Amino acid sequence: MSTAEVPRRERSAAERAVERVAASRAGGWYFIHVTSRVDPWLLRRSGGRVSMIPGRPVLLLEHTGAKSGQRRETPLVYAHDGDAILLIASMGGSPRNPAWYHNLKANPECAVIAKGRSGRYRARVLEGAERERAWAIATNVYAGYDTYQQRTEGRVIPVLRLEPIAAAPAPAGH
Repeated sequence: MSTAEVPRRERSAAERAVERVAASRAGGWYFIHVTSRVDPWLLRRSGGRVSMIPGRPVLLLEHTGAKSGQRRETPLVYAHDGDAILLIASMGGSPRNPAWYHNLKANPECAVIAKGRSGRYRARVLEGAERERAWAIATNVYAGYDTYQQRTEGRVIPVLRLEPIAAAPAPAGH
């Protein structure tokens, strides 16, 4: 399916209002600095069902620091493409990529806590037509990504695809 084949969905008035706030600089600050501190607790305790970001799918990404090797947690809005999860490394339109992006590039195996999608995943950065198609899917979930792209001072916002890692089969006879 090409970018043109990703149907645009109609947003409700409430969704449009939340997107306007989130796409503003103040709203971006709130989501980066406030919800990022509260959402890990909420998402972990609710199994990925409760977040401070209304009307959007939010997951808790558990990843390994590229330099430190320490376990990190980052709440992120996501989209899905079949069993895969799509993440947009927008950082609210900052001119630099977020730390979690660098961490996943260095250590692509990660864990996710999300409603109906919790488990182990392997991340990869998308390019070309595959990136464009994933971008279209993600902007269908949150149109503010287009606003963030305009703010980046020329940085092309990376798109990552997280593929589930199949659980190892049980040994024979167990």
